[in-house]
Amino acid sequence: MNRIGVIGTGYVGLVSGTCFAEVGHKVVCCDIDESKITRLKQFNIPIFEPGLEELVKKNAAEGRLSFSSDIAGVIKDSAVIFIAVGTPMSASGEADLSYVKEAARMIGRNMNTHKIIVTKSTVPVGTGRLLESLIRDNLPDSSQTFDVVSNPEFLREGSAIHDCMNMERAVIGAGNAQAAEAIAELHAPFETTIFKTSLESAEMIKYAANTFLATKISFINAIANICGKVGADVTEVAAGMGLDSRIGNKFLQAGIGYGGSCFPKDTYALKHIAEEAGYSFKLLEAVIETNENQRLLIMDGLVQSLGSLRGKKIAVLGLSFKPNTDDVREAPSLSLIPRMLEMGADVCAYDPIAIREAGQYLPDEVDYAHELYECVTDCDACVILTEWSEIVNMDLERVHRLLRSPVMIDGRNCFELDVMRAHQFEYHSVGRQVIRTAVPAAVTV
Repeated sequence: MNRIGVIGTGYVGLVSGTCFAEVGHKVVCCDIDESKITRLKQFNIPIFEPGLEELVKKNAAEGRLSFSSDIAGVIKDSAVIFIAVGTPMSASGEADLSYVKEAARMIGRNMNTHKIIVTKSTVPVGTGRLLESLIRDNLPDSSQTFDVVSNPEFLREGSAIHDCMNMERAVIGAGNAQAAEAIAELHAPFETTIFKTSLESAEMIKYAANTFLATKISFINAIANICGKVGADVTEVAAGMGLDSRIGNKFLQAGIGYGGSCFPKDTYALKHIAEEAGYSFKLLEAVIETNENQRLLIMDGLVQSLGSLRGKKIAVLGLSFKPNTDDVREAPSLSLIPRMLEMGADVCAYDPIAIREAGQYLPDEVDYAHELYECVTDCDACVILTEWSEIVNMDLERVHRLLRSPVMIDGRNCFELDVMRAHQFEYHSVGRQVIRTAVPAAVTV
């Protein structure tokens, strides 16, 4: 059993720490936010992630997982220290390393034995070397030894527990082979592929992987936009592309673009890294621009169907950036709903989990429904922004009856065209034929 300290109890730190505890390690997750630690000790989990609360309770009860606001004490008691603090995007697009730097200084000040410091946070290339310098500058005893390792996370919100317990690979970047092997041994219970690299390569792998996936999304969305103009169906095109083993079918689902905590931040950060290195990353610039423009398709569909939005009531289904999370960072809802309001529409929004979170960022004029069918009742159009299973499996016949006019703008291509035609919706999706067979519907509750 290894003694592991995790600095930062956000998404990455809490999930990673809990999973390391689950495979047998002794883990203490710590944070400077004392109120957050108090809530965690009461099993009040600050994020929605399927299976996380149950796993936290289990490992806490079995004595492998605990929480503390005494960061200095956790540093002194741990053999391995993971830095899992936030690296938000700054105004320039680069990653803000303020929290990472402060964690390094605290580690240096409280170093009492040899430690292995591992960066889980997504950080620019060169950060590992910077941390080495910051820790060394803050050592009370300059003869004290330590190692810095990069071990980037590859967790998907909504399936993070599964991703960690069944990780495809563990990337371990280090200058010291013994330190790299020690972190590899921590991952042994996961029975995953271990890939050892230099510090710099490990840091770059995280950015390269995320921006490549973002590129696939923007590429298929650009193809979808062409399909919509030439009469092709992007779902068929994507399926045909995906049969090529060199391409694969993942991340080829056309829609209104990516959001969340990783892809937007990481694409901008890598663009900034490239600029600092003197390289003009035109391809990545196009990926970012394509994604930012993609969500505007929703407004095009609304205007085509309704003309002026003034006085129209719009139902918005889905507020989180993806299903199975309450994360609304860079979610399409946060930019599209204010635009609808500016154009004079009344908006009623529904999400099974993210209403509370989204409500902190959306204008006060938004009404919220706590049930899907309540949300669509007497609306002039229904807009789908998140493909929650409840939304994908909704009763279309009932929705058709409840809408004032059966117009659906689907930003996630949730339904087959033949199904929407049979239910007599006017149906706008991404990269597919517009269905215009809608007939007026009488509202019945």
